[in-house]
Amino acid sequence: MTRPRIPFRRIDCEEFDACRNDGATVFDTRDAAAFAAGHVEGATRLTQANISEILAGLPRTTPVLIYCYRGNASREYAQILSDFGFNDVSSLDGGYEAWRQRRR
Repeated sequence: MTRPRIPFRRIDCEEFDACRNDGATVFDTRDAAAFAAGHVEGATRLTQANISEILAGLPRTTPVLIYCYRGNASREYAQILSDFGFNDVSSLDGGYEAWRQRRR
């Protein structure tokens, strides 16, 4: 019997900030140089190299927020976490660029 997929949510910057302020774990899927140049406070880089460690160490009930450059790659990571049983996963539409522009 196949386990049903748990969908992730696509959220805007306002909801992203609200969830972040409520204590969600934030992951940045951009490359190391982009992360070093600027990122959402408290974010951790999520990569193919560390995803197994994160999947093993993070409780499935932890709310998770994921962002990338413009909101496309983060959806792939969000689906992976959802497929592994995380029940509250959100991807930021527009990515870091939308979030950064809104903060100006």
